[in-house]
Amino acid sequence: MTKAKEAKKSKDTKPSKLDTLQKLLLRANGASIDEMMKATDWQQHSVRGAMAGALKQRGLAITSQKVDSVRRYNAEASS
Repeated sequence: MTKAKEAKKSKDTKPSKLDTLQKLLLRANGASIDEMMKATDWQQHSVRGAMAGALKQRGLAITSQKVDSVRRYNAEASS
């Protein structure tokens, strides 16, 4: 593939669903399961599995806390 085609492909490529989850979790207020489900069109067990597996493999430390009876998840790069 030529450099021009590679550059065009990288511009046209939208973020993966894992990238979307990572972005949501890295926000200051994190994300709820419902927000992550809507953003990815995944079921609850798939979102939880992605957090427990693939996102931890990316080096994220995921924490959660209950805020106004809604559990919110946050991530930070683990050292």
